[in-house]
Amino acid sequence: QVQLVESGGGWVQPGGSLTLSCSVAGASVRRSDMSWYRQAPGKERELVASMSGSGGITNYPDSTKGRFTISRDANKNTVLLAMNTLIPEDTAVYYCFLRPWTGLPHWGQGTQVTVSS
Repeated sequence: QVQLVESGGGWVQPGGSLTLSCSVAGASVRRSDMSWYRQAPGKERELVASMSGSGGITNYPDSTKGRFTISRDANKNTVLLAMNTLIPEDTAVYYCFLRPWTGLPHWGQGTQVTVSS
């Protein structure tokens, strides 16, 4: 059974930084495409960063490019999202998403990030 557990969310002032972690069980981050999404109240879930399992190619929307960095630690089977220069518009629940090369995709339970002064 595949399980994704996010951690690292919390409150931060504008301009601050946070790093989210997604611990994966039952699947390999080496053989999966990994992504982070977020959903703010009243808004649709949106992609904030992705990484391909093959080659580790990353992709970011304009809203997070240059501020967010997705990475993986294959030894710990974990995916990270480093977020810098946070702004209030980054406030949302952040979700880890795994799409294995074989099998069904999976979501984590989400972790809240709040950016305010």
